[in-house]
Amino acid sequence: MPKTPDTSDLQRHAQDVSALLKTLCHANRLLIACTLKEGEKNVSQIEADIGVPQPHLSRDLGRLRDAGLISARRESKNVYYSITDPRLVKVIDALCTAFAPEQS
Repeated sequence: MPKTPDTSDLQRHAQDVSALLKTLCHANRLLIACTLKEGEKNVSQIEADIGVPQPHLSRDLGRLRDAGLISARRESKNVYYSITDPRLVKVIDALCTAFAPEQS
């Protein structure tokens, strides 16, 4: 069972945790993070995976990039995005576990 952090740990990291959750509180950004957890993807692939129109997708990719959670690299005409903050993968895994249908 994971160690429960003490209050001083929580106080030191509360602002960082709050900022991360604030960034992920929008459904599109959460969906982007979920699809990028599978690996690097370009904008067209992300758009096809989550069904978000490109103007909204670009805005939300920018917010995630500005927060330092994802990075972009250009290859010819394509821009590829990937998760750069390993804490994001842990948060997505925890959310998937918490909201996955229970299996009997």
